[in-house]
Amino acid sequence: MPYFVYKMTAFPFKQFELAGQFDAFKEASAHAKTLRQNLAADAKTSVKVMFGENQLQAEDLLNQEREPRPMTGEDY
Repeated sequence: MPYFVYKMTAFPFKQFELAGQFDAFKEASAHAKTLRQNLAADAKTSVKVMFGENQLQAEDLLNQEREPRPMTGEDY
């Protein structure tokens, strides 16, 4: 399954721009790091790498809200 690199904006709603598709995580990660370095410091854009069977599944996973990690023990 391929890795997809997306540029994302969250305001006023989530928008995705496909920035690349790679067969290996190492290549996708390197491309994402390069894109992050080229973003302006005040940019409201983030760069994400997503693994999926196809572009539709990758975008669906990006749209899903994740539950926050539970706070247990002495961490809080």
